[in-house]
Amino acid sequence: MSLSTWLTFFAASWAISFSPGAGAVSAMAAGLKYGFRRGYWTTLGLISGILCQLLVVGVGLGALLATSDLGFAIVKWLGVGYLIYLGWRQFRSDASPVAVDTGNPAVFRIRELVLRGWLVNVTNPKGTVFLLAVVPQFLDPAKALAPQYLVIGATLCFTDVVAMGCYTALASRVLKLLRKPRHVRWMNRVFGALFILAGTVLASFARHR
Repeated sequence: MSLSTWLTFFAASWAISFSPGAGAVSAMAAGLKYGFRRGYWTTLGLISGILCQLLVVGVGLGALLATSDLGFAIVKWLGVGYLIYLGWRQFRSDASPVAVDTGNPAVFRIRELVLRGWLVNVTNPKGTVFLLAVVPQFLDPAKALAPQYLVIGATLCFTDVVAMGCYTALASRVLKLLRKPRHVRWMNRVFGALFILAGTVLASFARHR
């Protein structure tokens, strides 16, 4: 991959990472509930999900998924169900103000945050279809593909680290203002609705034939 090609992809990656979607909602929900330092673990899961999507595309399974009605439907509806489930859980979250500095292990589990972020991205077939459409434009088929995919993956990871960090930080700033149960309950319902909206949008997504 030439430097000019990489710079073009680097610019595109910022638009990809900052585009609103289920990943951004997940990052903000984590920041709202746990603050920046803890909520940022969700980003690790989100990035892992992106890398899994890129791997699927790189080994050729992405094309199979995009052309298989059954495979596409299975992944899509898994994603829809999971996003709606997250929305339902957010609606039912505790309305008590969150003390982000308590270190209560019952409240904060790194594994759960990472897993949630991973599931949000890995069960989204829109990501596979999008990568199938975008990534080949930046590949040079005359050169080894593996190094090029590594560069693309590293670039997406970097821009997502920054973008999801911004979303998490934005929500964590809001957290400091939420000291009344009704405020927390209102925000939980807002983010619950956003997750359900993301699931609804995904349900309406159809692959291009």
